[in-house]
Amino acid sequence: MEFSIDYEKISESLKQAEADGRNFLYEYETYTLLSDSGAESVPRSSFIIKGSRPSNEELCALPGEKAVLKIVSPTIFHKTELGGVRIVEKQPGKIRSTWRRMMDEVPENYYSLIESGALHCPDKYKGLNGQSLKDAISTDIKGVLLCEFMPPDSNAFGNELLVSLRCTREFGMVITAGLGGTDTELYAKRFRKGLAVVSASTELTNGKDFFRLFKKTIAYEKLSGATRGQQRIISDDQLIECFNSFIMMGNYFSPAGSKSEFILDELEVNPFAFTDYQMVPLDGICRFSRVREIPNSRPFNKISRLLQPESIAIIGASATRMNFGRIILNNVLGKGFPKEKVTLIKKGADMIDGVRCIPDTASLKKAVDLFIVAISAGQVPELANDLIDNKRANSVMLIPGGIGETRESEELAAKLKKRINEAHLDEDGGPVFVGANCLGIRSRSGRYDTIFIPPEKLGKKGSSTLGKRSAFISQSGAFLVTRVSKMSQIDPAYMISIGNQTDLTAGDFMEWCCKQDDLDVIAVYMEGFNDMDGLAFCRAVRKAVIAGKEVVFYKAGRTPEGRGATSGHTASVAGDYMVCESCVKQAGAMVADNFTQFMDLYLLANLFHGKKTYGNSFAAISGAGFEAVGMADNIQGDDFTMRMAEFSESTLERMNDLLKKARLDSLVTAKNPLDINPASNDRMHVEMASIAAADPDVDGIVLSLDAISPAVQSLPAGIRENDSIDSPESIANLMPEFVADCPKPVIAVVDAGRLYDELVQRLEDKGVAVFRSCDRAVSALGKYLDCRIYAENFRCRFC
Repeated sequence: MEFSIDYEKISESLKQAEADGRNFLYEYETYTLLSDSGAESVPRSSFIIKGSRPSNEELCALPGEKAVLKIVSPTIFHKTELGGVRIVEKQPGKIRSTWRRMMDEVPENYYSLIESGALHCPDKYKGLNGQSLKDAISTDIKGVLLCEFMPPDSNAFGNELLVSLRCTREFGMVITAGLGGTDTELYAKRFRKGLAVVSASTELTNGKDFFRLFKKTIAYEKLSGATRGQQRIISDDQLIECFNSFIMMGNYFSPAGSKSEFILDELEVNPFAFTDYQMVPLDGICRFSRVREIPNSRPFNKISRLLQPESIAIIGASATRMNFGRIILNNVLGKGFPKEKVTLIKKGADMIDGVRCIPDTASLKKAVDLFIVAISAGQVPELANDLIDNKRANSVMLIPGGIGETRESEELAAKLKKRINEAHLDEDGGPVFVGANCLGIRSRSGRYDTIFIPPEKLGKKGSSTLGKRSAFISQSGAFLVTRVSKMSQIDPAYMISIGNQTDLTAGDFMEWCCKQDDLDVIAVYMEGFNDMDGLAFCRAVRKAVIAGKEVVFYKAGRTPEGRGATSGHTASVAGDYMVCESCVKQAGAMVADNFTQFMDLYLLANLFHGKKTYGNSFAAISGAGFEAVGMADNIQGDDFTMRMAEFSESTLERMNDLLKKARLDSLVTAKNPLDINPASNDRMHVEMASIAAADPDVDGIVLSLDAISPAVQSLPAGIRENDSIDSPESIANLMPEFVADCPKPVIAVVDAGRLYDELVQRLEDKGVAVFRSCDRAVSALGKYLDCRIYAENFRCRFC
C-alpha cells in the first residue's frame, strides 16, 4: 500500500516551531502534520489569538451549524477536565462569549487542580503558587482554536480510538493503539492485558502486522461492529492505512535512523472519532527533539575472546585466604582451563595454586584474551586506563560492585563508561568490558567458570545433559545462580552475568548467542536496557527465532511511567513494562509473567526443542477425577488459550479396548479429559498416553502419574512390598522410554509429598518434565505451545 507522506513539510513545521522556541506543536499545527502524513479527514480550524478581534465572517467561516472551541496553551494538553473544550452554536455572539468565558475559567480551573494535587504540575510551574502560579498559567494561554464540528456516527462506548507514536529510551519508536477518549487510562488499567491497548516497535512491524495485533482488542470489536447492536463504522483498510502512516513516520523521525534531524518524541491522536466512514482526529499533540548522539559501536568480534578465551589474567586473588579472586581462580581451573594459560597479577608471590604470578600488569608480555578484575571499585578506573592505553587485554570482566549502583558512585561509572567509549574509536576498537557488578561467567566452550560462588553451594547437576545447548543471560547474578541451583536438571552451556552494562549490553550478548550453532535455547532476565539497546536486543531475538532457536525472557520492574513524564495519555496506558513485553514478544520470544513461569518455560524449551508442535490442543489423563477437571479448568490464561483435543473414533475405540482389557470399562469411558481410575497401574498410564499421542488432534499431553495410588509403583525400594521405582514395570522406568520416543511434548505430574521426591528426581534425570501440580503443568504447556506456534508462524513469514 503506497502512502504520500510529505516528510519535508513535516520537518519544516518542526523547524518553524523550534525557531519559535518550542519543542512541541500546537493542536492546529499537529492537524497540519497529520494532513502532510496523508490523513484524509482532518477538521478545518482557525486560530483565534488572545487579544485579537476577528470579524463575524471569520468566526462563521467554518461549515456546519456548530463550532468547537479549544484552549491553546503550551502547558495544557488534557483540556476536557479543565473546561478547555466547548461545543457551541455557530453564531458570532455565542462564539465570542464562550471564548471570553474560557479565557477566564480555564486558568482558574487549571490552578485549582494543580494546587489540589489532582493534576501533575508542569516543570515550568515548579516553585510557583498563589497569584504567581495563576499569572503564569494565564500568560501561557495563547488563545483558542476554532474547529469544525464533525458529529460522530455513534457516542457508544468503544467508538473512539487512540493512536500514537512515542520515542522510548530503550526501544526507540513505539506505536500504540486502542480504546480512546478521556477514559483511556481507566480502560487500560481495568481490562485484561492486550484488550484495551496494544503496542509494537515501529521498526519491527508494519501496518498489516500491527493490525493483526490490534484485531484482538475490544476497540476493534466495537469499530468493526462485532458486538451486538452495533454496526461497522470503519474499514480494515482504513485502519491499516492509518497504522502504516504512523509507523512510517516513526521510522523516519527515529533515533535509530539517520533520515531526519528531528525525533518525534510523542505524536498522539486521542481520540480519532468516526463520521461517515471517516477517521477524524479530535485532539492531537506532538513533541519533538533533535537527534541525539549515539555511543560508539563496540568491537563485537571480541565477545568471542571473552567467552572463548585462549589466555586469562586475574587480579585480586589472595595468596593467604579464599577471597573472591581465589574462588574465581579455583573455579577457572576446575573447569579445565590450562594452568599455563592463566596469569595472576600478585605482587610478592611466585605461585598460587600452581598458577604463575607476576607483580604488575606491565609484566604481561602480550595482551590476554580475558582479564578478570576482582579488586575494589575504587581501583578500577586506574586499572582500566592502564589496560586500554597499553592494549593489555581484548576483554575485561569487572567483578566489583559499587560502580554506578549508588548515587556516590555514579560519577565514577560515568567516567569509566566515557573512557571505554573513547577506546572504541581506536583502530582495533579497544577492549570490551562486561560488568561492573558482574557475578561472573561460566562458559563450557571456553572451559572456564568465573562465578565466585563455591561449586558446593550450587550443588551437583543430575545425569541429564539437559541445557547443554542453552545459554542463560542475566542482569542479576543472584537470579542467575539461584534459578540454576533450583533447576537441578539444567546445566547451561553459558551462564552470563552482565551486571551494570557499563560497556557490553544484553543486546550484544543476544546478538552473539543468536549466531552460535551449538545453542538451541537462550534464557534472559533483565531489569533495564541501556539507551536503544532494547531495540538492538529485539533485533537479535528476531534473528535467533528465525534461526530456529527459542528465547525465554523475563523483565523485572512492572511499574508504568508516571503521568508527569509525558504530556499525552500514551505513557500511562503503555508504560515501560508493557512496551518491553510487547516488543520482545513481537520479536518472537516467550515472555514469562513471573519467576515460576520463567523457569517452567526454560525447562520446557530445553526438553521440547526437538519435538513437533502443530497446534494448541492437548490430552489430559489422570487417575484422579479432581485432576482431570482441574486440567480442563486451566486451559486459558491472560495471554494463551489451549483446546481440549477431540479424540477420533479410532482413538476412542483403542482406549475403550484397553480399559476393557484391564476390566475398567464399567468404571471409565474414554473421553478428554480422561479419568482412568485409581486402579490403573503404571503400564496403563503409559499405554493410554501413547494412544492419545497417536491421535492427529493431540498436540501435547499432560499425564498425572497418580503416585499415591496403590496400583502405581512410585516408592523408593524397601518401603512397601511390590512397590518400587527400581522395578522394570514402574512408572519411573516406563515413562522416560515413552517420553523419549514420543514426537510430541509430554508433561508428567506428581502431585504428592516429599516421599515421592526420589521418583521425581529419577524422572527428571532421565529427561522427563515433571510438575508437582496439574494446574501449573497445563498453564506451562499452554503458554509454551502458544509461544511456539507464534514463533513457527513468525519464522515462516521471514524465511
